[in-house]
Amino acid sequence: MIVAKSAGKTVEETVTEKVPKKGLKKVTETSAETQKDISMVVHYDLSALVPFASPLATEEFTLELMQIVRKASRKRHCRRGVKEVVKALKKGHKGLVVMAGDISPIDIITHIPILCEDSSVPYIYIPSRADLGFACATKRPTSVVMIVPDQKVEDAFDYKEHYITCYNKVKELVNRFFLCVIVVAFY
Repeated sequence: MIVAKSAGKTVEETVTEKVPKKGLKKVTETSAETQKDISMVVHYDLSALVPFASPLATEEFTLELMQIVRKASRKRHCRRGVKEVVKALKKGHKGLVVMAGDISPIDIITHIPILCEDSSVPYIYIPSRADLGFACATKRPTSVVMIVPDQKVEDAFDYKEHYITCYNKVKELVNRFFLCVIVVAFY
């Protein structure tokens, strides 16, 4: 069990006991801004995934992505929902796209990876849209989120190092995924 605690600008990870239900992880986050505890439970259930959900984040990387989405939503650096993300991609905004892998019907988000590839924006799937919505600080499940950091204002972009590491890791996963697809296509 990974518990991430955030106080100010530091994030430290500690290991605690497992949640009784299989496939769940619990993240407790304490914010200096709000002075209240927020618990995130990550559902890593792969039974409802759409067939094209690749590259898929691992369980630990899903926690990191949810923390980045949480921090970006506090700073209003998120575009949430299919309509807003498509609009941002068409306008040429750069960032990181996080999509849920348990969407039904699947036609809702099938065009977003193509738009991301055309604009050279890295994207990744996480297993649960309910978790993605909770990370955005909304009560509704969310299909897709685009993190668009405002790099002009350095004070608002206090999660920069964490964002850059996640961005590079997603970019590496996407490149590795496409390399595998190209190799398989030629055989």
